Amino acid sequence: MSDPARVLVVDAAAETGRLLTQAFEPLACSLTFRRSGDGPAGAAAPVLAPDESFELVLIELGSDRARLSAVWHAVQHNLGTSGRPLIAIADGARESEIALALDMGVEDFVILPLTAADLSARLRVHLLARHSAARSARRARALGAMVDITQALVSSLDIQEILFTVVKRIADVVRVDRVSIVLVPQEPAPSKSTIGYVVAASDDAGLTNLRIELEKYPEIRHVLSSKQPLTVGDVGTHPVLDGVRASLPVSSLSSLTLVPMKLDDEVMGVLFIRAQTQKGALDEQQISFCQVLANATAIALRNARILQNLRSETQRDASARVETEQRLQSLKRYADVFESAADGIAALDDNACLLYANPGAYVLLGYTREQLPLGFPVYEIVLPEDQRRLVALRQRFARGDYPRNVDLRIKRADGAKVTINCSFSPLHGSDGAVLFSFRDVTEARKTQAELVHTRNFLQSLIDASVDAIVAADMRGTIILFNEGAQRLYGHRAEDALNKMSVKALYPGAGAREVGRMLRSKGHGGPGRLEPVRLEAIDKQGNVFPISITAATIYQNGKAVATFGIFTDLRDRVRVEEQLAQAQEKLALSEKQTLLAELAGATAHELNQPLTSVMGYAELLMKKLGPDAAGYRAAEVIQSEAQRIAEIVRKIGRLTRYETKSYVGEQRILDLDRASDDTPPSGTEDPK
Repeated sequence: MSDPARVLVVDAAAETGRLLTQAFEPLACSLTFRRSGDGPAGAAAPVLAPDESFELVLIELGSDRARLSAVWHAVQHNLGTSGRPLIAIADGARESEIALALDMGVEDFVILPLTAADLSARLRVHLLARHSAARSARRARALGAMVDITQALVSSLDIQEILFTVVKRIADVVRVDRVSIVLVPQEPAPSKSTIGYVVAASDDAGLTNLRIELEKYPEIRHVLSSKQPLTVGDVGTHPVLDGVRASLPVSSLSSLTLVPMKLDDEVMGVLFIRAQTQKGALDEQQISFCQVLANATAIALRNARILQNLRSETQRDASARVETEQRLQSLKRYADVFESAADGIAALDDNACLLYANPGAYVLLGYTREQLPLGFPVYEIVLPEDQRRLVALRQRFARGDYPRNVDLRIKRADGAKVTINCSFSPLHGSDGAVLFSFRDVTEARKTQAELVHTRNFLQSLIDASVDAIVAADMRGTIILFNEGAQRLYGHRAEDALNKMSVKALYPGAGAREVGRMLRSKGHGGPGRLEPVRLEAIDKQGNVFPISITAATIYQNGKAVATFGIFTDLRDRVRVEEQLAQAQEKLALSEKQTLLAELAGATAHELNQPLTSVMGYAELLMKKLGPDAAGYRAAEVIQSEAQRIAEIVRKIGRLTRYETKSYVGEQRILDLDRASDDTPPSGTEDPK
């Protein structure tokens, strides 16, 4: 089924346009009307684009005869009418104008008025002549293509060259977008095959043996089972594509034609032809042409396969050394890049034997090319404890998994053990070979291990600290909360880290005060806080004394965090209070001891002169008699001496320090309470 003929009409008046529409209606043509200055791409563009094709081009001259020459020159220059029938339309014309148009290449001259039926008959003659010429041209191209393809089939045994010649010439002859050949396995039967191989395509000379799943191509399975050509005129509606239509590029694809490649009534494969929207499906002549070439190609493939099998049999005894050298040849194109690389680059076959190694690899591994030749099994230089890892890597390669940053430990030629970090990738087109690059990370891993050890040690040290250690970021969020902090404050680490603010560790504005002291110069300098006593608050709301020392942590001169070490002072405060009480009691005891010693010494020293005073007073009283003038004075002396003796006696009995008010706020020793057995009143004054 062929597409409608396309006809271009230029500069047609409205009445002429209606007449042409009526005339072409029975001819089933597609009409396109344009002005000579209005092309498909916009104003001032050529009327006809380079990729447009029309069966007929009709141009109305109009009443302005002076434009005749200019219009036709524009047609010849812009329309590119070579090979297209050109017909002039005029509403009356002089012989000179007709002659001028014919000289310019016009095949026919239609002079109006004319009925639609008469005009349709004249145009039908031109279309039939055009179709006949086109068929002849196609037939000539097809015969030429058959000659070329037949010559290629008999003159070459290169299967790939034969297949590409076939699809390329078919695509040129039938003028489609893509022609490809899909072959299917012959066992158990072509119609039961689940896979196929695209072995050639007209738009890709390098394509070969592309595997496809036939369940995604119901049109191919239909041809394999029916052994008959299949034409899909519209991929958007054809029922054979119902199950896979959603995956088809319908916007750029209109029709498909599939021709079986038969040999002895068996189908080897399919000739797959695709056309874009404007191309349309192939006609019967084109399908017949494709069928002849498909069958001829099947014969050529059989012959080429027979020869290929013979060649393969003569090469089965090739040694592993030859295979290794062939693989090495496939790597030579990478040699220039790899040879200058500082990192080690090597290639292994599927048995982990060396296929290639650049100079950097030999330097890093510590071997010479003689010590580590091509074909050397890499297992032998890998440490025994890492050989299982190499086996696991090979299993991953077989699954198509090629890891990166894998450490392997190897033994150098000098006996040193080094760690290399490897990254693997498949080496395409080399039958399972793996390319890997590596570098020596021995020192880096040692440093990393030391850093981990140091970090673990510091973490253990922080956790083992009796004091609380807390760190916070510059927003005040807690980022470190050791076990001592958990014991001191009662919060769990998981509840504090990245959730609590350090403000919750102090009552009131304590956290703000710590921040102020950290920034000031009076407590150890900016960024440091020497030990200072503050108050803290625990989870239950209890306020208690602490000693805190803190600092700011800087990175590249920028403050990033703060940390503090908190010491619980509750036990220390209790001990200090007890010590103060003990010191106070000791001072009081010393005073009482001193007072007793002073009292004893005073009583002893006063008793002797007091005894003399009392004796002389009594002697004087006896000598004077009661009636004497001085008797009363002697009596007073004796009385006061006895009073003093009583005071001395009290002083001798002092056992504690008791005071009483004297004048104003002054206090003196209370001899009565300090010298008897009454309990102390609590008014002792140590001063």
